[in-house]
Amino acid sequence: MREKFHVSILAVLSLLFCLNATEETGGVYTAHVRGNVSSNGYLSRILSASSERLLPPERLVPLADPFILFHDNLYYAYGTGAANGIVVMTSHDLKRWRRVENGHNGLALHKNDSYGEKWFWAPEVYHVNGTFYMYYSAEEHICVATSQSPLGPFKQKEKKPMLEGEKAIDNSLFIDDDGTPYLFFDRFNDGLNIWVAELEDDLMTLKKETLHSCIHVSQAWEEVWPRVNEGCFVIKHQDVYYMTYSANSYESPFYGIGCATATDVMGEWTKYPHNPLLQKPGDLVGVGHSSMFKDKKGEWKIVFHAHRDKENIHPRNMFISSVGFRNVNGENELYIDPHYEVPLLQD
Repeated sequence: MREKFHVSILAVLSLLFCLNATEETGGVYTAHVRGNVSSNGYLSRILSASSERLLPPERLVPLADPFILFHDNLYYAYGTGAANGIVVMTSHDLKRWRRVENGHNGLALHKNDSYGEKWFWAPEVYHVNGTFYMYYSAEEHICVATSQSPLGPFKQKEKKPMLEGEKAIDNSLFIDDDGTPYLFFDRFNDGLNIWVAELEDDLMTLKKETLHSCIHVSQAWEEVWPRVNEGCFVIKHQDVYYMTYSANSYESPFYGIGCATATDVMGEWTKYPHNPLLQKPGDLVGVGHSSMFKDKKGEWKIVFHAHRDKENIHPRNMFISSVGFRNVNGENELYIDPHYEVPLLQD
């Protein structure tokens, strides 16, 4: 028994040394071990519990409400975090990220080019017909700005919200197979809940007569504090619409990601009974406000944020995992791999 224990300790120390070396050379660290390395699972538990503590906080990517655009063989990450606008970072491999030197202090959007003076949140960027569209929130109003480059500068032609006279946040674009554009967003009625509306062909103007309620707080796991369904993202797979969303306050360690499905965007959305799909994976807490994208291989990924640690919310940092579909009773079920990766910030 003592000999086996010594072997296990040596294995732990060796692997921890390797992980530290990987961190120092700028590699990515997979935060969970896939299966037990040692016969008693001791090694897996140590690595899972120690994953984020092995990395100095300044090496993590400080983007909340993150979104990743893949364009011309380069990844662009946008997120909440700057007081004066929206930050953009770039990566070739999703592992190492760099701040952008674009003449605007790394901002893809500056408040001088937008409605609002503060609270620039939850950006998403799409390339449509040669123009880049950024959907974001400013002072709890949904906005859209455009640019000819994913680095910006993004500017509003008219500095005004998309939905004037009403607070709303977390606007997300979805264009269906027939070319119909929709905007999903959160409205401040009955807490925060998720709605959708069609857009005009300019991708900026809401067709208010099409406003449709999608989901609201309705499951026990969502009722920790307060009443929040927010930060949705929609994809389509084999004629079914899949909506990931977050529930509970972003300040809560029980912030998590659920999923709802529909066969009609303007129809009834049904939440998975086994929600949440991702909540408190490994050492992470406050996990949520996700979005999905396809990587260079065409595989679905999901990007989300988590609290700095169990004692501190800010700065929230960006993490990435895989998304897939599995057959359950003859139907495709979306799942999120809990074995997330930790992107690193480069100098």
